Amino acid sequence: MQRSTDRIVTTHVGSLPRPPEVIALLKRRDRDEAIDPAAFDRTIAHAVDDVVAKQVAIGIDVVNDGEASKASYATYIQQRLTGFGDVDRSKWPVEKSPDRAEFPEYYARPGATSGPESRRLLACVGPVAVKDRSLVEQDIAHLKAAAAKAGAKAVFMSAASPGVVSRFHPNFHYKDSADYRAAVGAAMREEYEAIAKAGFILQLDCPDLASGRMSVFSTVSDEEFVRQCHISIEILNDALRNVPASQVRLHLCWGNYEGPHVHDVPLEMILPVVLKAKAAVISFEGANPRHAHEWELWQRVKLPDNMGLMPGVIDTTTNFVEHPELVAQRICNFANCVGRERVIAAVDCGFETFAGGSARVDSRVAYKKLEAMVEGARIATKKLWGRA
Repeated sequence: MQRSTDRIVTTHVGSLPRPPEVIALLKRRDRDEAIDPAAFDRTIAHAVDDVVAKQVAIGIDVVNDGEASKASYATYIQQRLTGFGDVDRSKWPVEKSPDRAEFPEYYARPGATSGPESRRLLACVGPVAVKDRSLVEQDIAHLKAAAAKAGAKAVFMSAASPGVVSRFHPNFHYKDSADYRAAVGAAMREEYEAIAKAGFILQLDCPDLASGRMSVFSTVSDEEFVRQCHISIEILNDALRNVPASQVRLHLCWGNYEGPHVHDVPLEMILPVVLKAKAAVISFEGANPRHAHEWELWQRVKLPDNMGLMPGVIDTTTNFVEHPELVAQRICNFANCVGRERVIAAVDCGFETFAGGSARVDSRVAYKKLEAMVEGARIATKKLWGRA
């Protein structure tokens, strides 16, 4: 990882609020409606210019495109890979979330989570392979241009992991889940390598490593869930065979929604698997009220020498704007465990993981929260290094 020797570096996890005109275009594309490719490209390019400029103005060190071109961090692959199509919803596997079973009244509320209405529901119905290589190249070109205009010094781009693709697209084709994930990994390899070749940091979105326990793997034992996580990491590492670990960061989370989360898998259970990933940085929720206490885990867990932490120090599910002093306290907790040079301040998850979905955080509030993170990092820098 690129270590900072004099201050706390800041970044975020991926999705940022999209403008209405972008959301409208993404929804039209999801409905297979005719779209003028040139107009779509211009609209996305403008949105990326804007979102990168905003991040740089706030003072975020490692910026991205806000995932402006993607309907979501997981389902965007529907335009890029073959093998996905409609399946009668009555035939989909039933997810038996323990939280939903214990709190049915809560989950019956309108908008209790970002539901199916905010994404296109397709399943794996055939062989998975690359369908359109141009889309990732367009994303790369837009982000390169925007970063140059704004003077961004470091850039990342997110990509879906094989595990999260299978999480949102049930398997109706391959003999088992492992074969399915392996096929996705082989197909996504080109995208991973293209992002790294562009000189960007590659962020692999792997929320399935934690949230999968409450969804597709809710009925198996803890031991079986951990075994499935091992399979996902092995497949991911294979897909990253030509990408330097120093360019990779892995993001995991327990589901970016406000809810009880009382049945979430503990970080400690999955951490031995996660630390086997070919990644230089591990991103995870550190501000979520259900997991904020887990910073203490790093007092007794040996972090590999080549790895750093990217804890969330800002929550992404409420409109509370964290006080910068609280942000600094959270940063210092992790820094005092693993070393100040190995901590990057970030947010728990994305601010708009599904374009046009039931977003919890107002657009202007989201940027105010990012400002609080940057100010908190300045305060932490002063505390940890004894200077501003």
